[in-house]
Amino acid sequence: MYLSVKNVKPLENYKLWLQFENNEEKIFDVSPYLDVGKFSELKDISLFNSVAVSFDSIEWSNHLDLDPEFLYQKSYVA
Repeated sequence: MYLSVKNVKPLENYKLWLQFENNEEKIFDVSPYLDVGKFSELKDISLFNSVAVSFDSIEWSNHLDLDPEFLYQKSYVA
């Protein structure tokens, strides 16, 4: 199922609150990815907190983004 991200908010402990186009709210935990490639840059909390909705997904100020399908599948209900 393909659902666009409507809203995102950074939370403590490298988690993101996400709201999808069907109004479902979920939590995505970024911490398991913080030692993988460019994701390690997100250990900088100010960079992590720069997350914003971009088109149908999310993006950080370093231009790192994630696929909305991946976010939906790997997140859990808030």
